[in-house]
Amino acid sequence: MRNLVRFASILFVFSSAILWVVINNRNADTNGLDTVEQQFAGNYELHSFVSFPPEGGETLNNYAGRINYDGRGHMSAIGVPARVPGPADNANSGFSYFGNVSWDVEKQTVTHHVTGSPINSAMVGVDMVRYYEWVDGLLVLATKDSEGRVIAKFSWRKFE
Repeated sequence: MRNLVRFASILFVFSSAILWVVINNRNADTNGLDTVEQQFAGNYELHSFVSFPPEGGETLNNYAGRINYDGRGHMSAIGVPARVPGPADNANSGFSYFGNVSWDVEKQTVTHHVTGSPINSAMVGVDMVRYYEWVDGLLVLATKDSEGRVIAKFSWRKFE
């Protein structure tokens, strides 16, 4: 009987230790994600939009835009050419969409899960992965092609 009580006590301590490790690891991951979500939460103005053509070089695009992360898993974005010469010249330019958002803290990606787009209905259902970094107080979101080459960078300044 004494051996059974000792075995049950050891099993209880061992199980409690494993449970403590699992809970703390989950909280650590959640806390990292919570920190990133809080850091993103807010309204931003487009500071710059640079594209990188396949032939090399870079193009500074003259765009105005806004992006919002509400801190509850939703986002919206809009961007338009800053100078629009006329309706025909503006056909198919700009972006506007909204949806849910998720992060991969380890890969430093934010994914915009598009649920609506008044400009391009083909965007609905698309997961738009962006690689994020913070540079000089700006949120920089990079888009990569299928080979992993950066094809565009959007720099956003947070409204304070």
